[in-house]
Amino acid sequence: MDKLRSDMLYPIGIQNFEDLRRSGYVYVDKTHLIHNLYDNGKYYFLSRPRRFGKSLLISTMQAFFEGKKELFQGLTIEGLEKDWNEYPVLRLDFSGENFSIRSSLGKSLETMLAGWELKYGISDIAGTFALRFKAVIEGAYKRTGRQVVILIDEYDKPVVDNIGDDALVSEFRKELQGFYSVMKAQDEFIRFGFLTGVTKIGKVSVFSGLNNLNDISMDARYYDICGISEKDLKSYFDTSVEDLAAANSLDKEECYRKLARMYDGYHFHQRVPGMYNPFSLLNTFQKLEFREYWFETGTPSFLAEVMKNTDYDVTMLSCEQADSTLLSDIDTVFLNPIPLLYQSGYLTITDYDDLSGIYTLGFPNLEVKHGFLSYLLNYYTTARKGTGNLLIRQMSVDLRTGRPEDFMKRMEAFFARQNYQIQVDVEKDFQYAMSIILQLLGEYFTVRTEDPGSSGRTDISIETQNFVYIIEIKRDDTAEAALSQIEDKAYARRYADDGRKVFKIGVSFSSRSRGIEEWKVI
Repeated sequence: MDKLRSDMLYPIGIQNFEDLRRSGYVYVDKTHLIHNLYDNGKYYFLSRPRRFGKSLLISTMQAFFEGKKELFQGLTIEGLEKDWNEYPVLRLDFSGENFSIRSSLGKSLETMLAGWELKYGISDIAGTFALRFKAVIEGAYKRTGRQVVILIDEYDKPVVDNIGDDALVSEFRKELQGFYSVMKAQDEFIRFGFLTGVTKIGKVSVFSGLNNLNDISMDARYYDICGISEKDLKSYFDTSVEDLAAANSLDKEECYRKLARMYDGYHFHQRVPGMYNPFSLLNTFQKLEFREYWFETGTPSFLAEVMKNTDYDVTMLSCEQADSTLLSDIDTVFLNPIPLLYQSGYLTITDYDDLSGIYTLGFPNLEVKHGFLSYLLNYYTTARKGTGNLLIRQMSVDLRTGRPEDFMKRMEAFFARQNYQIQVDVEKDFQYAMSIILQLLGEYFTVRTEDPGSSGRTDISIETQNFVYIIEIKRDDTAEAALSQIEDKAYARRYADDGRKVFKIGVSFSSRSRGIEEWKVI
């Protein structure tokens, strides 16, 4: 490949705005949105998935409120702001902390408070963290003569880190509720407050005293305040796309389409364009390779726990439905994981019905779909890490080349190794694992489960470019009985004039052996 034409510096892992600007990293200008928030309100809350640019947004706000005008040269806000007042900024950053032990939250608050007390000359303050926070706000105001700006990054991390430990979650909620409620009582000393997090878990109980937060998480005016839009991609990274295309033997438009399939598709309002995950996008440009960078930085273990505890039907992941109340819900996380799946970025808005007000949810892109389903496959079965992906690739080849017998041999062997430790309902685990495997086959397969037709519902249908597979599963019955149902219900009729070869597969699932008892292909 020729020498790269782009000498752009990508701010991967750079969350400090001042470092980014002084070191010449590329910055996608969001400053007009910050100015709009400053001009039109006081307290805000924003929920976005992890690694989506929330910490950089907070840091940019900090530089603006500290009056560092020189850092904003050439950015939109330079022409919007006239005064460039310097405010005392109190920034609470929970993003880099691990709150898995009881003392961790107290240590984090102590460190932040001690620093502020030293900075603003506050001494002889005893009592709770909340009382000390109150004294800091008042002290900063009196010392500077200006109202205080409070910026809180990843407010929910102490709670999210401990999902499953009800006692610790309750304790942390109580501590944070008392701490944050100080902001309401000190309103006269505060100019601006902005809080970010991945989810809204416990928002009401944590902020019960702070009921005037403007939640902009699903506000169409601020949909692109974090992340990279298609417009941003073409304005800032067109040369980077050319280099990526050349490195992967793609033409430029093919490369744009592949980037969209892999990393685009996060919708934070039903009538706005999708957003790209900035972490994955920037890593792709730097390494010139398409990979699941977002998933390599963490696993959704807390989500799997919630799904297990609520007995969530994983077959609904790609076609879930919800209304706006559910999407912003914060009190039913252990009854329904949909709000958590949406807020944390594993599901997104794929459709919206204006008449009913119902949202359809699905995976935003291939990175999330493949990464999440691969994790769940290991979670719902006992597959060794990494073996699930190899199995999927082998099955994909079997189906694309018209070898249903090899496909079923692999499926039979896989389920024979499982002990189904997660659920009491073994048949449900079998259905979940089967559904996950089929969804992982790849973007060039059309997979339908419980597919309705004129004569009934097909258990599973799989379509490739040259082949169609119709699968019927019978519990504690014969594979022959399953094939008979395919014939009796004429499930293959819709493919009569299709031109592709149709395979009919009957499968017998045994509740006794907890696996595939037998199968037949015709």
